[in-house]
Amino acid sequence: MLFSLRNRFLFIFTCLLTIPFVILSIIIPSFFTTEIREQTQELTIEMMDQFSLYVDSITTQAEDLGKQVLVDQTTQEWLRLNRQGAEKDEIDSSLNQLRQDLSSIMINNSNAMSISVLLDDGTGSWGNHSTLHETEWYQDYTQNNQDYVKSHFDPFQQSHEMQQKKINSYILPLIDTNTMISSGVIKVNFPSVLLETALNKINNGQNEHTYLLNENGENVLSGKIKTPSSILQQSLKQITASNDQEGLIEAAYQNERYLVFFQKLSVGDWILVSEVTESELFARVNHLQQSLLLTSAILFIITIIASYFMSNTITSPLGKLAKAMRFIERGDFSGAKRLLPDSKSQNNEVDYLIDVTNHTIDRLQTLIETEYEANLRRKDAEYKALLLQINPHFLNNTLEIIGSLALQEKNKEVMNVSVYLGKMLRYSLNTKSNIVSLREELNYIKSYTNILKLRYEDMIDIHMDVDPDTEMLPVIKFILQPLVENAVKYSFSEKTFADIFIKTEKVGSQINISVEDKGIGMSEEMISTLQETDETMVALESKGNSIGLRNVLGRLKLTYGNDFSYRIESKKNEGTKITLLIDIKRGDRQDEGVNR
Repeated sequence: MLFSLRNRFLFIFTCLLTIPFVILSIIIPSFFTTEIREQTQELTIEMMDQFSLYVDSITTQAEDLGKQVLVDQTTQEWLRLNRQGAEKDEIDSSLNQLRQDLSSIMINNSNAMSISVLLDDGTGSWGNHSTLHETEWYQDYTQNNQDYVKSHFDPFQQSHEMQQKKINSYILPLIDTNTMISSGVIKVNFPSVLLETALNKINNGQNEHTYLLNENGENVLSGKIKTPSSILQQSLKQITASNDQEGLIEAAYQNERYLVFFQKLSVGDWILVSEVTESELFARVNHLQQSLLLTSAILFIITIIASYFMSNTITSPLGKLAKAMRFIERGDFSGAKRLLPDSKSQNNEVDYLIDVTNHTIDRLQTLIETEYEANLRRKDAEYKALLLQINPHFLNNTLEIIGSLALQEKNKEVMNVSVYLGKMLRYSLNTKSNIVSLREELNYIKSYTNILKLRYEDMIDIHMDVDPDTEMLPVIKFILQPLVENAVKYSFSEKTFADIFIKTEKVGSQINISVEDKGIGMSEEMISTLQETDETMVALESKGNSIGLRNVLGRLKLTYGNDFSYRIESKKNEGTKITLLIDIKRGDRQDEGVNR
């Protein structure tokens, strides 16, 4: 079997398609993707850490310069003279000294920082700024509590060169150290290009974008934000809500996934954000995967071509055989035989399987048809035999009642019995359906009990308790009359009075019908015999005792199968109660089975 058709086919298919496809198209790209993601995250976080340290050094220097200017005696003297409304010459002299001190500080600064001192009315160290309260940076400081304001132009700088460059600023209040009253601001400026140059070093790809943002999503530095606003807003919402100082957030926008790296800086509310799309990050891996998929596709085509020459002996016959098996599942053996492929007598596994299947279909079809016809005839014969047992037995008892009344010359009673008997015969001779409503069966029983009352007069008492919910429920015919007949018979066998109770009730999907008497009861041996014997066969073979009860139980068992059960409660010389329990949830199918 080593070189069987099956083994050769599996060997070629595995070597040419499965192994290359799994290894080249899935394992390798997945490995590269994981490695690139981890390395990118590590590298980006490392670059962010370096940028954060650089920003700390710049802002720390700015804060130190601002504090140095604040406590300088020249600054405090100029502030005091302006607050006291001193002479103009005196104020100008103090201002010149302040400018010299600021120039000296700026000259010694290695990062080209500049300093401006401004009073609340716009008076400044480098000119009067009448629109101070309208400037964006001042509003950010006063209204938004921003100590570090975003990039801007400031025309009130020491030199013309500084006025032409965009700057970021650190703002601190100008406070009189004696009175601790704020009268303006000290503005320490540093070129935005210092941070922008360092920021550009973080980018790992051509389409990667790195920004320095505040909590409002505004760019702290110059330049346009190219990342979709929805991505930034979504990311900032998660960043501000998180307690993590740095991390990675994944977001989606227009069928593209974005990787957003972030780090919260110690400067104000600044957040460093670096964003890159997966398509850009994994561009080389995707190209590699496409190449591998193309290679796998070529190998797949080669495999298909190689497999084509084997399909006539394996694939095609097996496909037809599988379709034929679906027809076999549905019991359509003729359709299955039409689809079965022809056996080519090549003595291989496929031809052997086709021959066995063909033979099995023929055998199954013969056995099923034979068994079905036999069962159908048996069931039909059993049911008709059971039903025919009722009429002779019933007519014999009824004619005895009529004869007895006639002997007593009770003509009116004979007429009444004849009327009731006519109703019962019409019911019996209606052969359109063996399924009737429980109301019709109860009306039949009322005619029968009326005949009994005419015969026995005060010696019999029959009570009926009918649940209205049961009246229209379907049952088979003649299930009560034999039970009532037996109840009367065994009540009078040793007693002079018969007390019969008939009750129906509906419990869920089940009808409970009980017939109870106060007669001699049934022995435990008889009850045990009824419960242990196949009621259907006993009813067919019965010649004497309990033919009515056996008949009813047999017909109900034959009709309802497992949906029928019964209870017999009996005590010697105290009476018997027989309860029939019929589940009607499958009534339609039962009706079909009876009429068949």
